[in-house]
Amino acid sequence: MKFRNKTLNFNNDIYIMGILNITPDSFSDGGKYLNLDESLKKAESMINEGADIIDIGGESTRPFSEPVSLNEELDRIIPVIEKINKNFNTVISIDTYKSSVAEEAIKAGAEIINDISGFTFDNNMINIAKKYNAACIIMHIKGTPKNMQVDPKYNDVVNDIFNHLNNIVKKLKKHGLIKIIIDPGFGFGKSLEDNYHILKNLEKYKKIKCPIMVGISRKSMIGKIVDVKPDLRLPGTIALNSIAILKGAQIIRVHDIKEHMQCVKVIQKYLSI
Repeated sequence: MKFRNKTLNFNNDIYIMGILNITPDSFSDGGKYLNLDESLKKAESMINEGADIIDIGGESTRPFSEPVSLNEELDRIIPVIEKINKNFNTVISIDTYKSSVAEEAIKAGAEIINDISGFTFDNNMINIAKKYNAACIIMHIKGTPKNMQVDPKYNDVVNDIFNHLNNIVKKLKKHGLIKIIIDPGFGFGKSLEDNYHILKNLEKYKKIKCPIMVGISRKSMIGKIVDVKPDLRLPGTIALNSIAILKGAQIIRVHDIKEHMQCVKVIQKYLSI
């Protein structure tokens, strides 16, 4: 998968996506990077530590969160994307489900659209991705961030998500989009047991024949097992990401880059034997 400054080879390698939330209310790091200088310092730190992709979001999608206006989201993310694009050689992803935000972010330097709705909340998202030949991350969500954790139910969580993602991938391919990554959406309309069933059966999603990304970092599927605050969940995060990689994940979306670089290098050595 080719980008301006980097080619990601999903035949062999595992990649790290660094999380940069320009929000006051994200579940783990809300409010830390609202200042442009602080955002740039964080981006630089993650790149220096080994992040392959910087994922920038201007709206929290934690459980029960409220949406923000289009203008507010743009005001938060566009200056950051422009500065990162100007100052660093990296791949930028925009974390949004709004096609207007995605388009402005791409104009500012983003090359990946990371849509929690899997291109289902905004029908124009496919057109924007096609117009700019953007890479697409298709995530599964049940409901919306505001209601997704209100007693989510599935007939068969692993197969239901497989069928949903597979159908969207087919739809995107029919529109000529080929740079597609899938994400089963840990914590987005899933119970604790659902999350672990998905992880245990993650290799099933390899049949869709798209790279698999997982976003497990600091999430409640750790906090509900070990009662600690999000910023103390690094050991659990590394454990779950290690399992995910061994089961086929090729991108891990994380807050802690340096520690996961060690994790990835050790697993890659193990897999190479």
